[in-house]
Amino acid sequence: MVQLAIQANLARRFQLILIKPSHYDDDGYVIRWWRAMIPSNSLAAVYGIAADCANRRVLGADVEIDITVIDETNTYVDFQALLDRLKRHANFGLVGLVGVQSNQYPRALDIARPFRAANIPVIIGGFHVSGCLSMLDGHAVGLDACRDMGISMFAGEAEGRFDQVLIDAAARRLAPLYDFMKDLPGMEGTPAPFLPKQYVERTLGLSSSFDAGRGCPYQCSFCTIINVQGRQSRYRSPDDVEALVRLNWAQGIHKFFITDDNFARNREWEAIFDRLIELRERDKIPLGLMIQVDTLCHKIPNFIEKAKRAGVTRVFIGLENINPDNLAAAKKRQNKITEYRRMLLAWKAQGIITLAGYILGFPSDTPETIRRDIAIIQKELPLDVIEFFCLTPLPGSEDHQSLWKKGAAMEADLNRYDVEHVCAAHPLMTKAQWEAIYREAWSAYYTPGHMETLLRRAVASGLPVNSLIKILVNFATTVELEHVHPLQSGILRMKRRSERRPSMPREWALLFWTRLAGETVAKHLAIVAMMARLFALKISIGQGARARGYRDTALTPVRESDDTELDLLTKTAGARESVAHVKKIAELTAHGDQSVVR
Repeated sequence: MVQLAIQANLARRFQLILIKPSHYDDDGYVIRWWRAMIPSNSLAAVYGIAADCANRRVLGADVEIDITVIDETNTYVDFQALLDRLKRHANFGLVGLVGVQSNQYPRALDIARPFRAANIPVIIGGFHVSGCLSMLDGHAVGLDACRDMGISMFAGEAEGRFDQVLIDAAARRLAPLYDFMKDLPGMEGTPAPFLPKQYVERTLGLSSSFDAGRGCPYQCSFCTIINVQGRQSRYRSPDDVEALVRLNWAQGIHKFFITDDNFARNREWEAIFDRLIELRERDKIPLGLMIQVDTLCHKIPNFIEKAKRAGVTRVFIGLENINPDNLAAAKKRQNKITEYRRMLLAWKAQGIITLAGYILGFPSDTPETIRRDIAIIQKELPLDVIEFFCLTPLPGSEDHQSLWKKGAAMEADLNRYDVEHVCAAHPLMTKAQWEAIYREAWSAYYTPGHMETLLRRAVASGLPVNSLIKILVNFATTVELEHVHPLQSGILRMKRRSERRPSMPREWALLFWTRLAGETVAKHLAIVAMMARLFALKISIGQGARARGYRDTALTPVRESDDTELDLLTKTAGARESVAHVKKIAELTAHGDQSVVR
Protein backbone atom coordinates (compact mmCIF):
# COMPACT_ATOMS: atom_id res chain seq x y z
CA MET A 1 0.00 0.00 0.00
CA VAL A 2 2.82 2.40 0.83
CA GLN A 3 4.57 1.70 -2.49
CA LEU A 4 1.32 2.19 -4.43
CA ALA A 5 0.75 5.53 -2.74
CA ILE A 6 4.30 6.62 -3.51
CA GLN A 7 4.13 5.44 -7.13
CA ALA A 8 1.04 7.57 -7.65
CA ASN A 9 3.16 10.62 -6.88
CA LEU A 10 6.22 9.79 -8.98
CA ALA A 11 5.83 12.85 -11.20
CA ARG A 12 5.58 15.21 -8.25
CA ARG A 13 8.06 16.71 -5.82
CA PHE A 14 7.56 16.17 -2.10
CA GLN A 15 7.58 19.50 -0.23
CA LEU A 16 9.21 19.25 3.19
CA ILE A 17 8.84 22.50 5.12
CA LEU A 18 10.85 22.66 8.35
CA ILE A 19 9.86 25.49 10.70
CA LYS A 20 11.52 26.40 13.99
CA PRO A 21 8.86 28.52 15.78
CA SER A 22 9.65 31.64 17.75
CA HIS A 23 7.35 32.76 20.54
CA TYR A 24 5.31 35.81 21.53
CA ASP A 25 6.54 38.78 23.54
CA ASP A 26 4.50 40.26 26.37
CA ASP A 27 2.58 42.42 23.88
CA GLY A 28 1.65 39.37 21.86
CA TYR A 29 3.97 39.88 18.89
CA VAL A 30 6.22 37.22 17.38
CA ILE A 31 9.85 37.78 18.40
CA ARG A 32 11.80 38.09 15.14
CA TRP A 33 14.96 39.94 14.08
CA TRP A 34 16.66 40.95 10.87
CA ARG A 35 19.63 39.03 12.30
CA ALA A 36 19.02 36.72 15.27
CA MET A 37 21.66 35.95 17.88
CA ILE A 38 21.43 32.19 18.33
CA PRO A 39 21.49 29.61 15.51
CA SER A 40 19.03 26.74 15.90
CA ASN A 41 20.88 23.46 16.29
CA SER A 42 17.61 21.51 16.18
CA LEU A 43 16.89 22.97 12.76
CA ALA A 44 20.42 22.20 11.55
CA ALA A 45 20.19 18.64 12.88
CA VAL A 46 16.83 17.90 11.25
CA TYR A 47 17.88 19.54 7.99
CA GLY A 48 21.00 17.35 7.90
CA ILE A 49 18.89 14.24 8.47
CA ALA A 50 16.29 15.33 5.89
CA ALA A 51 18.95 16.13 3.29
CA ASP A 52 20.39 12.66 3.82
CA CYS A 53 16.92 11.18 3.27
CA ALA A 54 16.58 13.20 0.08
CA ASN A 55 19.97 12.08 -1.18
CA ARG A 56 19.06 8.46 -0.52
CA ARG A 57 15.66 8.99 -2.21
CA VAL A 58 13.72 7.34 0.59
CA LEU A 59 10.44 8.10 -1.21
CA GLY A 60 11.54 6.28 -4.34
CA ALA A 61 14.05 6.70 -7.12
CA ASP A 62 11.87 9.16 -9.07
CA VAL A 63 10.68 11.31 -6.17
CA GLU A 64 12.59 14.46 -5.28
CA ILE A 65 12.33 16.02 -1.84
CA ASP A 66 12.42 19.82 -1.78
CA ILE A 67 13.43 21.12 1.65
CA THR A 68 12.45 24.58 2.87
CA VAL A 69 13.96 25.88 6.12
CA ILE A 70 12.38 28.63 8.22
CA ASP A 71 13.81 29.82 11.53
CA GLU A 72 11.06 32.15 12.69
CA THR A 73 13.44 34.10 14.91
CA ASN A 74 14.91 35.58 11.71
CA THR A 75 12.48 34.69 8.90
CA TYR A 76 8.84 35.55 8.23
CA VAL A 77 6.49 32.60 7.80
CA ASP A 78 4.59 33.47 4.63
CA PHE A 79 1.63 31.16 5.10
CA GLN A 80 -0.06 31.99 1.81
CA ALA A 81 3.08 31.45 -0.25
CA LEU A 82 3.70 28.11 1.45
CA LEU A 83 0.10 27.00 1.04
CA ASP A 84 0.18 28.01 -2.64
CA ARG A 85 3.37 26.02 -3.18
CA LEU A 86 1.89 22.96 -1.50
CA LYS A 87 -1.29 23.34 -3.55
CA ARG A 88 0.74 23.37 -6.78
CA HIS A 89 2.07 19.98 -5.69
CA ALA A 90 -1.37 18.64 -4.72
CA ASN A 91 -0.45 18.97 -1.04
CA PHE A 92 2.20 16.31 -1.50
CA GLY A 93 4.35 17.30 1.46
CA LEU A 94 4.84 17.69 5.19
CA VAL A 95 5.22 20.62 7.58
CA GLY A 96 7.62 19.83 10.42
CA LEU A 97 7.62 22.02 13.53
CA VAL A 98 11.18 21.49 14.74
CA GLY A 99 12.78 21.71 18.18
CA VAL A 100 9.69 23.19 19.83
CA GLN A 101 10.31 24.26 23.41
CA SER A 102 7.51 24.82 25.91
CA ASN A 103 7.47 28.61 25.42
CA GLN A 104 7.25 28.07 21.64
CA TYR A 105 4.43 25.54 21.83
CA PRO A 106 1.52 28.05 21.64
CA ARG A 107 3.10 29.71 18.60
CA ALA A 108 3.75 26.29 17.03
CA LEU A 109 0.04 25.45 17.30
CA ASP A 110 -0.85 28.79 15.70
CA ILE A 111 1.54 28.06 12.83
CA ALA A 112 0.03 24.61 12.37
CA ARG A 113 -3.61 25.77 12.13
CA PRO A 114 -3.70 27.10 8.56
CA PHE A 115 -1.83 24.05 7.30
CA ARG A 116 -4.16 21.64 9.05
CA ALA A 117 -7.15 23.63 7.77
CA ALA A 118 -5.81 22.92 4.27
CA ASN A 119 -5.38 19.24 5.18
CA ILE A 120 -1.58 19.42 5.07
CA PRO A 121 0.19 16.82 7.23
CA VAL A 122 1.94 18.44 10.21
CA ILE A 123 4.32 16.88 12.73
CA ILE A 124 5.77 18.50 15.85
CA GLY A 125 8.88 17.54 17.80
CA GLY A 126 11.22 19.02 20.35
CA PHE A 127 11.71 19.36 24.08
CA HIS A 128 8.08 20.11 24.99
CA VAL A 129 6.56 17.03 23.40
CA SER A 130 9.47 14.77 24.37
CA GLY A 131 9.67 16.10 27.93
CA CYS A 132 5.94 15.81 28.60
CA LEU A 133 5.76 12.27 27.23
CA SER A 134 8.84 11.32 29.23
CA MET A 135 7.74 12.71 32.60
CA LEU A 136 3.93 13.04 32.60
CA ASP A 137 0.86 11.08 31.50
CA GLY A 138 0.96 11.78 27.77
CA HIS A 139 -1.97 14.19 27.87
CA ALA A 140 -0.77 16.92 30.25
CA VAL A 141 0.42 20.39 29.34
CA GLY A 142 -1.45 20.88 26.11
CA LEU A 143 -0.57 17.72 24.18
CA ASP A 144 -4.23 16.95 23.52
CA ALA A 145 -4.34 20.11 21.40
CA CYS A 146 -2.16 18.27 18.88
CA ARG A 147 -4.50 15.31 18.88
CA ASP A 148 -7.53 17.55 18.43
CA MET A 149 -5.90 19.31 15.46
CA GLY A 150 -4.60 16.12 13.89
CA ILE A 151 -0.95 17.08 14.42
CA SER A 152 1.38 14.11 14.70
CA MET A 153 3.85 14.17 17.58
CA PHE A 154 7.46 13.02 17.47
CA ALA A 155 9.20 12.24 20.76
CA GLY A 156 12.90 11.48 20.85
CA GLU A 157 15.61 11.97 18.23
CA ALA A 158 15.19 11.69 14.46
CA GLU A 159 18.43 9.95 13.46
CA GLY A 160 17.46 6.66 11.80
CA ARG A 161 13.74 7.36 12.27
CA PHE A 162 12.96 10.15 9.81
CA ASP A 163 12.73 7.86 6.78
CA GLN A 164 9.55 6.33 8.17
CA VAL A 165 8.02 9.72 8.94
CA LEU A 166 8.56 10.86 5.34
CA ILE A 167 7.23 7.60 3.91
CA ASP A 168 4.13 7.80 6.10
CA ALA A 169 3.55 11.46 5.20
CA ALA A 170 3.90 10.73 1.49
CA ALA A 171 1.34 7.93 1.88
CA ARG A 172 -0.96 10.33 3.84
CA ARG A 173 -0.95 8.08 6.89
CA LEU A 174 1.14 9.77 9.53
CA ALA A 175 0.82 8.06 12.89
CA PRO A 176 -0.56 10.23 15.71
CA LEU A 177 2.61 9.56 17.73
CA TYR A 178 6.17 8.49 17.02
CA ASP A 179 7.65 7.75 20.44
CA PHE A 180 11.35 6.85 20.60
CA MET A 181 12.05 8.15 24.10
CA LYS A 182 13.15 4.71 25.30
CA ASP A 183 15.37 4.10 22.30
CA LEU A 184 17.78 7.00 21.89
CA PRO A 185 20.11 6.49 18.91
CA GLY A 186 23.87 6.53 18.79
CA MET A 187 25.41 9.59 17.14
CA GLU A 188 28.55 8.29 15.47
CA GLY A 189 28.27 8.22 11.70
CA THR A 190 24.87 9.92 11.62
CA PRO A 191 24.15 12.87 9.29
CA ALA A 192 25.86 16.06 10.39
CA PRO A 193 23.89 19.11 11.57
CA PHE A 194 24.05 21.50 8.63
CA LEU A 195 22.31 24.51 7.14
CA PRO A 196 23.05 26.06 3.74
CA LYS A 197 24.74 29.45 3.97
CA GLN A 198 21.61 31.33 2.85
CA TYR A 199 20.04 30.40 6.21
CA VAL A 200 23.14 30.81 8.35
CA GLU A 201 23.57 34.36 7.05
CA ARG A 202 20.50 35.34 9.07
CA THR A 203 22.36 34.90 12.35
CA LEU A 204 24.82 37.29 13.96
CA GLY A 205 28.41 36.63 13.08
CA LEU A 206 27.61 34.05 10.39
CA SER A 207 27.74 31.27 12.99
CA SER A 208 26.33 27.76 12.88
CA SER A 209 26.10 25.04 15.52
CA PHE A 210 26.45 21.34 16.13
CA ASP A 211 26.21 18.90 19.00
CA ALA A 212 29.28 16.76 19.55
CA GLY A 213 27.42 14.78 22.21
CA ARG A 214 24.05 14.43 23.91
CA GLY A 215 22.95 13.45 27.38
CA CYS A 216 24.19 14.43 30.82
CA PRO A 217 25.10 12.28 33.86
CA TYR A 218 24.05 14.87 36.44
CA GLN A 219 20.66 15.15 38.14
CA CYS A 220 19.76 18.87 38.29
CA SER A 221 16.08 19.00 39.14
CA PHE A 222 15.36 22.05 36.96
CA CYS A 223 16.89 20.47 33.84
CA THR A 224 14.95 18.90 30.97
CA ILE A 225 17.99 17.60 29.07
CA ILE A 226 18.51 14.59 31.33
CA ASN A 227 14.90 13.48 30.76
CA VAL A 228 14.84 14.15 27.00
CA GLN A 229 18.36 13.28 25.85
CA GLY A 230 19.03 10.87 28.69
CA ARG A 231 21.75 10.49 31.31
CA GLN A 232 23.80 8.13 29.17
CA SER A 233 26.13 10.31 27.11
CA ARG A 234 26.42 9.65 23.36
CA TYR A 235 28.99 11.19 21.04
CA ARG A 236 30.01 12.05 17.51
CA SER A 237 33.43 10.83 16.48
CA PRO A 238 36.33 13.17 15.63
CA ASP A 239 35.85 12.10 11.99
CA ASP A 240 32.21 13.22 12.17
CA VAL A 241 33.21 16.59 13.61
CA GLU A 242 35.91 17.12 11.01
CA ALA A 243 33.46 16.27 8.22
CA LEU A 244 30.88 18.79 9.40
CA VAL A 245 33.53 21.49 9.86
CA ARG A 246 34.80 20.93 6.33
CA LEU A 247 31.25 20.88 4.98
CA ASN A 248 30.62 24.29 6.51
CA TRP A 249 34.06 25.69 5.62
CA ALA A 250 33.33 24.86 1.97
CA GLN A 251 30.62 27.52 2.11
CA GLY A 252 32.70 29.98 4.13
CA ILE A 253 31.39 29.24 7.63
CA HIS A 254 33.94 28.74 10.39
CA LYS A 255 32.23 29.87 13.61
CA PHE A 256 30.31 27.32 15.65
CA PHE A 257 28.40 26.99 18.88
CA ILE A 258 28.98 23.45 20.19
CA THR A 259 25.66 22.87 21.92
CA ASP A 260 26.63 19.97 24.21
CA ASP A 261 25.19 20.83 27.60
CA ASN A 262 28.58 19.97 29.06
CA PHE A 263 31.36 19.42 26.54
CA ALA A 264 33.85 18.79 29.35
CA ARG A 265 32.09 15.49 30.10
CA ASN A 266 32.24 14.36 26.46
CA ARG A 267 34.63 11.42 26.65
CA GLU A 268 35.82 12.28 23.14
CA TRP A 269 36.66 15.88 24.08
CA GLU A 270 40.41 15.51 23.68
CA ALA A 271 40.28 13.63 20.38
CA ILE A 272 37.81 16.21 19.05
CA PHE A 273 39.95 19.12 20.27
CA ASP A 274 43.05 17.51 18.74
CA ARG A 275 41.26 17.21 15.39
CA LEU A 276 40.07 20.81 15.55
CA ILE A 277 43.61 21.92 16.44
CA GLU A 278 44.84 20.19 13.29
CA LEU A 279 42.21 21.93 11.21
CA ARG A 280 43.26 25.31 12.62
CA GLU A 281 47.01 24.90 12.70
CA ARG A 282 47.64 22.62 9.72
CA ASP A 283 44.76 23.40 7.37
CA LYS A 284 44.42 27.07 8.42
CA ILE A 285 40.65 26.95 8.96
CA PRO A 286 40.09 29.97 11.27
CA LEU A 287 37.77 28.23 13.71
CA GLY A 288 35.94 30.28 16.32
CA LEU A 289 34.06 28.22 18.89
CA MET A 290 31.78 28.67 21.85
CA ILE A 291 31.32 25.73 24.21
CA GLN A 292 29.37 24.93 27.38
CA VAL A 293 31.12 23.36 30.36
CA ASP A 294 30.73 22.67 34.07
CA THR A 295 32.51 24.39 36.95
CA LEU A 296 35.06 21.60 37.42
CA CYS A 297 36.41 21.46 33.86
CA HIS A 298 39.65 23.15 34.92
CA LYS A 299 40.58 20.00 36.83
CA ILE A 300 40.77 18.00 33.61
CA PRO A 301 44.43 18.06 32.51
CA ASN A 302 44.98 20.12 29.34
CA PHE A 303 41.27 20.77 28.78
CA ILE A 304 41.39 24.56 28.89
CA GLU A 305 44.73 24.80 27.10
CA LYS A 306 43.51 22.60 24.25
CA ALA A 307 40.22 24.49 24.12
CA LYS A 308 42.21 27.63 23.35
CA ARG A 309 44.23 25.96 20.61
CA ALA A 310 41.07 24.43 19.10
CA GLY A 311 39.61 27.91 18.63
CA VAL A 312 37.39 28.41 21.68
CA THR A 313 36.87 32.14 22.19
CA ARG A 314 33.87 32.02 24.50
CA VAL A 315 32.79 29.56 27.15
CA PHE A 316 29.41 29.31 28.86
CA ILE A 317 29.50 27.96 32.42
CA GLY A 318 26.48 26.78 34.38
CA LEU A 319 27.43 28.65 37.54
CA GLU A 320 23.74 28.86 38.57
CA ASN A 321 24.30 30.25 42.08
CA ILE A 322 26.95 31.05 44.69
CA ASN A 323 24.96 29.70 47.64
CA PRO A 324 25.67 25.97 48.17
CA ASP A 325 22.30 25.53 49.90
CA ASN A 326 20.53 26.62 46.72
CA LEU A 327 22.68 24.36 44.59
CA ALA A 328 21.96 21.38 46.83
CA ALA A 329 18.21 22.10 46.70
CA ALA A 330 18.38 21.85 42.91
CA LYS A 331 20.54 18.67 43.04
CA LYS A 332 23.41 20.55 41.40
CA ARG A 333 25.91 19.25 43.91
CA GLN A 334 28.66 19.04 41.31
CA ASN A 335 29.11 22.82 41.54
CA LYS A 336 31.74 23.64 44.17
CA ILE A 337 31.89 27.35 44.98
CA THR A 338 35.36 26.81 46.44
CA GLU A 339 36.52 26.13 42.86
CA TYR A 340 34.76 29.04 41.13
CA ARG A 341 37.65 31.52 41.27
CA ARG A 342 40.31 28.98 40.30
CA MET A 343 38.20 27.82 37.35
CA LEU A 344 37.45 31.33 36.07
CA LEU A 345 41.06 32.43 36.44
CA ALA A 346 42.14 29.44 34.37
CA TRP A 347 39.93 30.57 31.48
CA LYS A 348 41.14 34.16 31.93
CA ALA A 349 44.73 32.98 31.63
CA GLN A 350 43.93 31.72 28.14
CA GLY A 351 42.25 34.97 27.06
CA ILE A 352 38.83 33.33 26.71
CA ILE A 353 35.63 35.27 27.46
CA THR A 354 33.53 33.65 30.20
CA LEU A 355 29.74 33.74 30.28
CA ALA A 356 27.79 32.23 33.15
CA GLY A 357 24.18 31.31 33.73
CA TYR A 358 22.76 32.44 37.07
CA ILE A 359 19.36 31.33 38.33
CA LEU A 360 17.17 33.55 40.51
CA GLY A 361 14.40 32.08 42.61
CA PHE A 362 15.97 29.20 44.50
CA PRO A 363 14.16 28.45 47.79
CA SER A 364 16.35 30.63 50.04
CA ASP A 365 16.59 33.57 47.62
CA THR A 366 15.17 36.94 48.58
CA PRO A 367 15.64 40.32 46.88
CA GLU A 368 18.20 41.19 49.58
CA THR A 369 20.25 38.00 49.20
CA ILE A 370 20.20 38.32 45.42
CA ARG A 371 21.52 41.90 45.60
CA ARG A 372 24.20 40.74 48.05
CA ASP A 373 25.26 37.85 45.84
CA ILE A 374 25.48 40.01 42.71
CA ALA A 375 27.77 42.42 44.58
CA ILE A 376 29.97 39.50 45.68
CA ILE A 377 30.21 38.23 42.10
CA GLN A 378 31.16 41.69 40.83
CA LYS A 379 33.92 42.08 43.39
CA GLU A 380 35.35 38.60 43.81
CA LEU A 381 34.73 36.50 40.68
CA PRO A 382 36.71 37.14 37.46
CA LEU A 383 33.58 36.55 35.41
CA ASP A 384 32.91 38.58 32.27
CA VAL A 385 29.26 38.14 31.33
CA ILE A 386 26.37 36.87 33.41
CA GLU A 387 22.98 35.73 32.16
CA PHE A 388 20.10 35.77 34.63
CA PHE A 389 17.23 33.30 34.52
CA CYS A 390 14.17 32.70 36.67
CA LEU A 391 13.98 29.24 38.19
CA THR A 392 11.23 27.74 36.05
CA PRO A 393 9.44 24.38 36.34
CA LEU A 394 9.91 23.50 32.68
CA PRO A 395 7.72 20.64 31.44
CA GLY A 396 10.05 17.68 31.19
CA SER A 397 11.97 18.56 34.35
CA GLU A 398 11.78 16.89 37.74
CA ASP A 399 10.71 20.21 39.27
CA HIS A 400 7.69 20.40 36.98
CA GLN A 401 6.81 16.75 37.49
CA SER A 402 6.87 17.18 41.29
CA LEU A 403 4.60 20.24 41.20
CA TRP A 404 2.27 18.60 38.68
CA LYS A 405 1.88 15.47 40.82
CA LYS A 406 1.10 17.63 43.85
CA GLY A 407 -1.47 19.62 41.90
CA ALA A 408 0.42 22.83 42.71
CA ALA A 409 -0.54 26.01 40.93
CA MET A 410 1.65 26.81 37.93
CA GLU A 411 1.44 29.37 35.14
CA ALA A 412 -1.17 28.20 32.62
CA ASP A 413 0.25 30.07 29.63
CA LEU A 414 3.13 28.05 28.19
CA ASN A 415 4.33 31.10 26.27
CA ARG A 416 5.68 32.40 29.57
CA TYR A 417 7.89 29.35 30.23
CA ASP A 418 10.89 31.16 28.75
CA VAL A 419 12.91 31.32 32.01
CA GLU A 420 12.36 35.07 32.24
CA HIS A 421 8.83 34.97 33.67
CA VAL A 422 7.68 33.68 37.06
CA CYS A 423 5.69 30.48 36.59
CA ALA A 424 5.35 29.06 40.12
CA ALA A 425 5.10 30.21 43.73
CA HIS A 426 8.16 30.99 45.86
CA PRO A 427 8.37 30.40 49.64
CA LEU A 428 9.95 33.79 50.44
CA MET A 429 9.03 36.13 47.57
CA THR A 430 5.77 37.23 46.04
CA LYS A 431 5.43 37.00 42.27
CA ALA A 432 5.82 40.77 42.02
CA GLN A 433 8.98 40.76 44.12
CA TRP A 434 10.50 37.94 42.10
CA GLU A 435 9.72 39.61 38.78
CA ALA A 436 11.08 42.93 40.04
CA ILE A 437 14.38 41.51 41.30
CA TYR A 438 14.84 39.62 38.02
CA ARG A 439 14.63 42.89 36.09
CA GLU A 440 16.76 44.69 38.68
CA ALA A 441 19.49 42.03 38.52
CA TRP A 442 20.47 43.03 34.99
CA SER A 443 20.94 46.70 35.82
CA ALA A 444 22.60 45.81 39.13
CA TYR A 445 25.31 43.76 37.41
CA TYR A 446 25.75 45.82 34.23
CA THR A 447 26.37 49.16 35.91
CA PRO A 448 28.64 51.68 34.13
CA GLY A 449 31.20 51.24 36.91
CA HIS A 450 31.25 47.46 36.70
CA MET A 451 31.44 47.42 32.91
CA GLU A 452 34.49 49.66 33.19
CA THR A 453 35.97 47.13 35.64
CA LEU A 454 35.21 44.31 33.19
CA LEU A 455 37.06 46.17 30.44
CA ARG A 456 40.04 46.81 32.73
CA ARG A 457 40.16 43.10 33.59
CA ALA A 458 39.87 42.22 29.90
CA VAL A 459 42.80 44.45 28.91
CA ALA A 460 44.91 43.09 31.76
CA SER A 461 44.07 39.48 30.86
CA GLY A 462 44.51 39.76 27.10
CA LEU A 463 40.85 39.12 26.25
CA PRO A 464 39.46 40.23 22.86
CA VAL A 465 38.07 43.55 24.14
CA ASN A 466 36.08 44.44 21.03
CA SER A 467 34.20 41.15 21.22
CA LEU A 468 33.54 41.67 24.91
CA ILE A 469 32.14 45.14 24.26
CA LYS A 470 29.66 43.79 21.72
CA ILE A 471 28.45 41.21 24.23
CA LEU A 472 28.22 43.75 27.05
CA VAL A 473 26.16 46.14 24.92
CA ASN A 474 23.67 43.37 24.18
CA PHE A 475 23.40 42.08 27.73
CA ALA A 476 23.29 45.53 29.30
CA THR A 477 20.51 46.88 27.08
CA THR A 478 18.23 44.11 25.82
CA VAL A 479 16.09 43.48 28.89
CA GLU A 480 15.47 47.20 29.44
CA LEU A 481 14.91 48.13 25.80
CA GLU A 482 13.33 45.03 24.26
CA HIS A 483 11.85 43.31 27.35
CA VAL A 484 13.22 39.94 26.25
CA HIS A 485 16.20 37.90 27.37
CA PRO A 486 19.46 38.73 25.53
CA LEU A 487 19.61 35.19 24.16
CA GLN A 488 16.34 35.92 22.34
CA SER A 489 17.71 39.12 20.84
CA GLY A 490 19.27 40.20 17.57
CA ILE A 491 19.71 43.21 15.35
CA LEU A 492 16.62 45.22 14.31
CA ARG A 493 13.33 43.86 15.59
CA MET A 494 11.05 42.82 12.73
CA LYS A 495 7.54 43.20 14.10
CA ARG A 496 4.35 42.76 12.06
CA ARG A 497 0.92 44.04 13.08
CA SER A 498 -0.73 40.97 11.52
CA GLU A 499 1.25 38.55 13.67
CA ARG A 500 -0.21 39.39 17.03
CA ARG A 501 -1.30 36.47 19.15
CA PRO A 502 -4.83 35.39 18.14
CA SER A 503 -6.18 35.99 21.65
CA MET A 504 -5.15 39.67 21.48
CA PRO A 505 -6.77 42.35 19.30
CA ARG A 506 -5.04 43.76 16.23
CA GLU A 507 -3.84 47.29 16.87
CA TRP A 508 -4.83 50.34 14.85
CA ALA A 509 -2.33 50.61 11.99
CA LEU A 510 -1.28 54.23 12.48
CA LEU A 511 -0.72 53.72 16.20
CA PHE A 512 1.23 50.49 15.65
CA TRP A 513 3.59 51.80 12.97
CA THR A 514 4.14 55.16 14.63
CA ARG A 515 5.05 53.56 17.94
CA LEU A 516 7.26 50.94 16.27
CA ALA A 517 9.18 53.59 14.33
CA GLY A 518 9.68 55.74 17.43
CA GLU A 519 10.74 52.78 19.57
CA THR A 520 13.17 51.53 16.93
CA VAL A 521 14.91 54.90 16.64
CA ALA A 522 15.06 55.42 20.42
CA LYS A 523 16.38 51.91 21.08
CA HIS A 524 19.14 52.12 18.51
CA LEU A 525 20.22 55.54 19.68
CA ALA A 526 20.57 54.09 23.20
CA ILE A 527 22.55 51.12 21.85
CA VAL A 528 24.86 53.32 19.80
CA ALA A 529 25.43 55.59 22.81
CA MET A 530 26.28 52.60 25.02
CA MET A 531 28.66 51.22 22.41
CA ALA A 532 30.35 54.60 21.97
CA ARG A 533 30.88 54.93 25.75
CA LEU A 534 32.41 51.47 26.03
CA PHE A 535 34.73 51.91 23.06
CA ALA A 536 35.82 55.29 24.44
CA LEU A 537 36.53 53.57 27.77
CA LYS A 538 38.55 50.91 25.98
CA ILE A 539 40.73 53.58 24.37
CA SER A 540 41.15 55.41 27.66
CA ILE A 541 42.05 52.24 29.54
CA GLY A 542 44.47 51.11 26.85
CA GLN A 543 46.36 54.38 27.04
CA GLY A 544 47.02 53.93 30.73
CA ALA A 545 50.58 53.07 31.62
CA ARG A 546 49.52 50.29 34.00
CA ALA A 547 46.66 48.81 31.99
CA ARG A 548 48.26 45.39 31.62
CA GLY A 549 49.20 45.32 35.27
CA TYR A 550 45.70 46.02 36.59
CA ARG A 551 44.69 43.82 39.52
CA ASP A 552 41.68 43.70 41.78
CA THR A 553 40.24 41.13 44.16
CA ALA A 554 38.77 39.05 41.34
CA LEU A 555 42.05 38.86 39.40
CA THR A 556 44.15 38.09 42.46
CA PRO A 557 45.42 34.49 42.37
CA VAL A 558 43.71 32.05 44.72
CA ARG A 559 45.23 32.21 48.20
CA GLU A 560 44.89 30.15 51.36
CA SER A 561 43.43 33.19 53.12
CA ASP A 562 40.48 33.37 50.69
CA ASP A 563 38.32 31.16 52.88
CA THR A 564 38.43 33.71 55.70
CA GLU A 565 38.61 36.95 53.70
CA LEU A 566 36.25 36.55 50.76
CA ASP A 567 32.51 37.14 51.12
CA LEU A 568 31.98 34.37 48.55
CA LEU A 569 33.21 31.85 51.13
CA THR A 570 32.03 33.41 54.37
CA LYS A 571 28.67 35.15 53.93
CA THR A 572 26.40 32.08 53.98
CA ALA A 573 26.26 29.04 56.21
CA GLY A 574 26.45 26.82 53.14
CA ALA A 575 29.64 28.54 51.99
CA ARG A 576 31.29 28.11 55.37
CA GLU A 577 30.28 24.45 55.44
CA SER A 578 31.73 23.95 51.95
CA VAL A 579 35.04 25.44 53.06
CA ALA A 580 35.10 23.25 56.15
CA HIS A 581 34.34 20.18 54.03
CA VAL A 582 37.18 20.95 51.61
CA LYS A 583 39.58 21.44 54.53
CA LYS A 584 38.48 18.17 56.12
CA ILE A 585 39.08 16.27 52.89
CA ALA A 586 42.49 17.89 52.48
CA GLU A 587 43.39 16.92 56.03
CA LEU A 588 42.27 13.31 55.62
CA THR A 589 44.03 13.02 52.27
CA ALA A 590 47.23 14.41 53.74
CA HIS A 591 47.09 11.69 56.40
CA GLY A 592 46.42 8.99 53.82
CA ASP A 593 42.91 8.24 55.08
CA GLN A 594 40.82 7.65 51.94
CA SER A 595 37.98 5.79 53.64
CA VAL A 596 35.73 8.79 54.16
CA VAL A 597 36.73 10.86 51.16
CA ARG A 598 33.89 11.16 48.66
